[in-house]
Order: sequence, then structure tokens, then C-alpha cells
Amino acid sequence: MIRLALAEDNVQLAKAIQERLSSFDDITLRFIAPNGVALLKSLNKNSNIDLILMDIQMPTMDGITAVEHVKQKYPQIKIVMLTIMDDEESIFRAIKAGADGYLLKDISSKELKNGIDEMLSGGAPMSPSIAMKTLRLLRNPIPENTSLPQDTFELTSRETEVLEQLSKGLNYGEIGANLHISTGTVRKHLENTYRKLQVHNKMEAVATAKKARII
Repeated sequence: MIRLALAEDNVQLAKAIQERLSSFDDITLRFIAPNGVALLKSLNKNSNIDLILMDIQMPTMDGITAVEHVKQKYPQIKIVMLTIMDDEESIFRAIKAGADGYLLKDISSKELKNGIDEMLSGGAPMSPSIAMKTLRLLRNPIPENTSLPQDTFELTSRETEVLEQLSKGLNYGEIGANLHISTGTVRKHLENTYRKLQVHNKMEAVATAKKARII
């Protein structure tokens, strides 16, 4: 039996991942932690875990910081980042912190299971786009602590709020409900945000905003 733990602050996404994992008889999800601090507390009570699926963006303690702490205290536990963050800075920081694998949240249940099996068989699972960027990082390492100034893009406070919600993997309807605005208004804010950030999709927007420390 494969014993997993999940670190994910978005309740809806955590439930979705739990449902995907429940279809496999050889996996048991021991606990779900909403942030790195809660994860470490749960591990203090029960560290009999084979693998942790770790989100990056979490309150209180983010996933990359949590990786560092887990690896220091429980080096035997494998950690696979399961995130929407595919920018090179996030990949670089996660690998440097000690992450053993890096998968994107939009993979299928089968691909997730294959990644878990690969990890526990001694491999290092990575989504194809992540593997390509990792190779690029090996050829041209990015300097640490590089970021874009926040005032480069001049996002409004509402655009920033929408972007923060988007970075958690929420859809337009969920963002609108959380911010008490219509789906059309959400879409308009994102159109303006994409234009200001000079990007073309949500993955690029979140990655650029993360690098600029906007979110």
C-alpha cells in the first residue's frame, strides 16, 4: 500500500485530487494539510508516509519552504510538486529545496498514478513541459533572487486579486463568487491583466506575476 499525504490549501482542488487518487486500490491518502505548517504538524504525529504531493502556493508556509523542512527532518519521504506553477524560477527553487519530482495539476489520474509509481521505483517524474524547462535550466542556470519590479506592470488592486485567485486554480465562476463580481467582469480584468503583463494565457500570467512578486 502506498501511503500519501497531500499539501493543498484550495479545498475544492484537494477534494478533486483526493477523488482522483481514490480510484486506485493500492493508494491510501493519510491526510491533507492546508499549508506547510499544518503538514509538518501532521508529520510529527505520523511520519509513516511514502510520498507527499506538494502544492507551491500556500499561506503560512509555502510548498518550497515546506520541502526544505521535510527533507531536513524526514529525508526518506519522497516529495512531488503538484502545482500549476511551471515558470523556471519555481522549478529551480523547488529542485534546489529538494523536490524529487514536478508534475502539473492538469495531468490525468492515470498520469498522476504513473508519476507516483515512477517516483517510488527510483525515478524522478516530471511533466513533459517541466522536463524541457529543467534541461534548459541545466544549460543556462538562472541567477538566484532574480525578480521583476512590481511597478513594471501597474496592475490595479482588483486585477491583482483576480490573479491571486487564478493562481489557486479556480475557474472564472469560482473567482467571481469569491470576489462578488460577475464572470464577465472577471474575464475583463484578466484581459487587462494579460495585456499589461504581455502574456497570452493564465499559466504565463501566473508565472510572470510570481516572478514580479505581485502574488
